[in-house]
Amino acid sequence: MSKQIGKTVDEVLEKSGILEFLLCPTPASWLEHAAKPEQQAVLLIDHANCEKKAAFTAMSLIHKVPDDFDLLNKMSKLAREELRHFEQVIAIMKKRDIHYDAISASRYAAGMRDLVASSGRQRLVDTLICGAIIEARSCERFAALAPLLDDELRKFYESLLKSESRHYRDYLTLAKRYAEADIEPRIQEFLALEASLIQEPDQIFRFHSGVPAMA
Repeated sequence: MSKQIGKTVDEVLEKSGILEFLLCPTPASWLEHAAKPEQQAVLLIDHANCEKKAAFTAMSLIHKVPDDFDLLNKMSKLAREELRHFEQVIAIMKKRDIHYDAISASRYAAGMRDLVASSGRQRLVDTLICGAIIEARSCERFAALAPLLDDELRKFYESLLKSESRHYRDYLTLAKRYAEADIEPRIQEFLALEASLIQEPDQIFRFHSGVPAMA
């Protein structure tokens, strides 16, 4: 990674405050496993799936909250960007002759959703908090993983940092606006859960999986 690119990555992370927001960095054992050439197909397929799900979440929020123009604009832009990222991932997959096979999801997102309230305004706030944390983790993981990959993937992952960090801020801003009380304790509750999911052993390797149990 060149000094200028490294500086840009550091600036994005510092400006966003993501490293201070998350309770732990991505474990070194996950990074080592993800950087193995034989893991690239799974990494890219799951990345494509994550981009689709992120776009779907944004569109779902547009449908559920049709009277908030700030939310509509933020989520519309986010959905477009996520779908653009999806297109970029599948273009790389096609170039590398990686078939878009069906793979199971990691326990990460499902584990986060287990804590989301079942109904009402709190469900919306919790969904927005989850969105913020997932985008923050994605940004942190892209930045940590990029220097370990080939030039094409490195440049691609570094190009995603600014949008991912903005998505994190947009979700967090909306969550704080919709909260009826101090939101910080709830954020910390989700962050603690997220940190455990990231640091605990995982039987399968995915973009948001924890420490590889098979490594």
